[in-house]
Amino acid sequence: MFLYDNRCYLDDITRVADMALDWELFHDATVVVSGASGMVGTFLVDVLMARNISHGLNCTIHAVARNLSGLTERFGHYGAHENLRLTVADVTVDAIDVPSADLVIHAASNTHPLQYASDPIGTIMTNVQGTRSMLDLAVRAHARRTVFVSSVEIYGENRPGGAPFTESDMGRIDSNTLRAGYPESKRTGETLCQAFRAQYGIDVVIPRLPRVFGPTMRVTDTKAASQFLLRAIAGEDIVLKSDGEQQYSFCHVSDAVSAILTCLTAGQSGDAYNVAHPSCDVRLKDLAQIVAEKVGRAVVFASPDAQEAGGYSQATLAVMDGSKLAGLGWAPHYDIREGINRTVDLLKETLV
Repeated sequence: MFLYDNRCYLDDITRVADMALDWELFHDATVVVSGASGMVGTFLVDVLMARNISHGLNCTIHAVARNLSGLTERFGHYGAHENLRLTVADVTVDAIDVPSADLVIHAASNTHPLQYASDPIGTIMTNVQGTRSMLDLAVRAHARRTVFVSSVEIYGENRPGGAPFTESDMGRIDSNTLRAGYPESKRTGETLCQAFRAQYGIDVVIPRLPRVFGPTMRVTDTKAASQFLLRAIAGEDIVLKSDGEQQYSFCHVSDAVSAILTCLTAGQSGDAYNVAHPSCDVRLKDLAQIVAEKVGRAVVFASPDAQEAGGYSQATLAVMDGSKLAGLGWAPHYDIREGINRTVDLLKETLV
């Protein structure tokens, strides 16, 4: 079954599209979304298109990605819809050539361990030069608001004592490593946002996402949660390539997108917001067990190869305090078990 024929997926899209947000910001607006064919970008574009179709939003979306095949795979079912423009561009080298941009959302990034290890330069440049390109667009187009999608990884390891990260924490990262390319470049991307805000007066807000999972994941995704899910739908045991004691914040992709939209419509200019909730904080071995129980398989342990290990986060405790975002009215729809179970069910119908 095609993803967009799945009732559960469409229900999740509709739920987010029907949220009580200030949708007037999008009415007759032009929105540019980089990373549109990625896990988060795909769901975001689908939500905006659902709002267009059901509420007459008349929002023109420029879905930007590096190759046309990825865009047509994700969005070909819309045909030649007047509100969707598929825009091929590499944000690290190309100026984004669109006639206007009221809202700019930079969601492009390498986001899984194999990419961090095999394309470390590309990982860094997407978060630095790519962010510069999108911020330049915001300045040229006099955009009303820009969103830079950042990450929990900017914090590194939780501070001594293990208290969850608040937005004022500055992070603990060993920058002299290959793996630091992702978090350090996300930090630089955030700093660029502040520089453009100060120098050009742009309005920018920064949601910091946790580790995201969901049905829009790629089969090439090497994140732990994605690998657990792929093995589950293949009917295989869940392979854990560590002791599993690491504790992280996670969220379902629909909740990640609802958080981005909440930040866009209600966030304070210049502020960062942790996208997190205690119901989605979990140790890696417990996450593996949840997936295994869902499909009646076992959790087994294995050692990563050298390339895999090079892309793994060194943080053993990386959880965020989401109370600031909760103050804007956001809460996740799914806790970790509900989100995993729903994703397994959906992927079984769309990937098998």
